[in-house]
Amino acid sequence: MVRDLINTILSRRSLRRYTEEPVTEEEIKTLLEAAMAAPSASNRKPWHFIIITEREILNQLAEAHQHAKMLNEAPLCISVCGDPNVSRFWVQDCSAATENILLAATALGLGAVWLGVHPRKERVKDVKEILGIPGAVTPLNLISIGHPAEEKDPRTQYDESRVHHEKW
Repeated sequence: MVRDLINTILSRRSLRRYTEEPVTEEEIKTLLEAAMAAPSASNRKPWHFIIITEREILNQLAEAHQHAKMLNEAPLCISVCGDPNVSRFWVQDCSAATENILLAATALGLGAVWLGVHPRKERVKDVKEILGIPGAVTPLNLISIGHPAEEKDPRTQYDESRVHHEKW
């Protein structure tokens, strides 16, 4: 069981090519359950999740975000948003939720890639406009998700030179 978890973590890769097979409602719910199981400072849970499956909206997001062209083919995008009025740690909390989505996608046999939005002001503005995001709520990212049409080997990026014991 522990080895399965470690293998899922090491197998999580950024996948940008997908088949036409849709992501099921059950898979989407599992991804969201994983997201909402993330740690949250003072359990404030400042997150909101926008599920996008409509081709027109996916294409608009692909056009608005220069690194999101794969959304033209993806069957699903989840935008992870945070409300800074709920928690000053919204970025950390939403990042933890995002990583849980990415790991859950891997465990489900799906491919996914994290596309940063915040803190790029022009990206935040465009995504808020396309998705109708209200007020202070801020899109942290877009996650492109689908059944993979590419395969990447598991890997570790362990680097001993980045490890310091006791002090720098």
